[in-house]
Amino acid sequence: MKYDKNNALLETSIPGLETKSGKVRDIYDLGDKLLMVVTDRISAFDVILPTGVPDKGKVLNQLSLFWMEFFGMKNHLITANVDEYPEVLQPYKEDLRGRSMLVKKVNMVEVECIARGYLTGSGWKEYKTSQTVNGEKLREGYQNASKLDEVLFTPTTKAAIGDHDEAINYAETEAIVGAQTAKKLKETTIELYSKAADYAAKHGIIIADTKFEFGIDEEGNLILADEVLTPDSSRFWPESSYAVGSNPPSLDKQFVRDWLDSINFNHQPPGPELPDDVINRTREIYIKAYEDLSGKKLV
Repeated sequence: MKYDKNNALLETSIPGLETKSGKVRDIYDLGDKLLMVVTDRISAFDVILPTGVPDKGKVLNQLSLFWMEFFGMKNHLITANVDEYPEVLQPYKEDLRGRSMLVKKVNMVEVECIARGYLTGSGWKEYKTSQTVNGEKLREGYQNASKLDEVLFTPTTKAAIGDHDEAINYAETEAIVGAQTAKKLKETTIELYSKAADYAAKHGIIIADTKFEFGIDEEGNLILADEVLTPDSSRFWPESSYAVGSNPPSLDKQFVRDWLDSINFNHQPPGPELPDDVINRTREIYIKAYEDLSGKKLV
């Protein structure tokens, strides 16, 4: 296991196990199941930064577990209790505690499912140019951060590390996954987002948008997989600072993106080292998101 000077976990290593690494997660093949480890790596503009954010992985992992339980939908989780992990993992259980889960092997749907309840980010940029989002025509009169009249389903492709996800329309989604699955993806994405947004609103947080990923299990069921409603996959806005016309301070990695833009980072690797004040503030933001939404202290 490789930690940086701030005790952020940057890399994991378990000898004898095949692994695949994403931007943030390291996934180990255990034969009939997978171990998913959430590191403290942070990416922005699809660039993995050289500096980690301590406890970030624990926030992502534990918040995903919270939402999986909250939704009650079939998902890929087997257990997140490290004491129940296979013997081969026991020497590493303290490194894995709080930041990992054992999950079922499923066929992942090759579309990222994004729900937008508010007009912001890339959706706002497109709307300003063409009055559309993902090619769908919207009414006039929206401003930046406006609440949309209805939740939008705006899927994207799944890009390889270093590449950018590309927005696709509903017809293109049908072409990738089939009409029946596309319909189920849209309905489920909007249903889950709406349920989470209603819950979060009662806790003083606006979920502006979020990304879901789904898999198909061995029985052909659509199940929830990967991360769920985390600060990495969502825009969380404190309701107390929300105002139409500008983006409020976010409880997510927008703080890091803003800092990178302030130093004129060109959005191409390699990324710069994050200064300690940015690391510390980002850690505070992530922990606040978890604790405000879950009602629990971070373990």
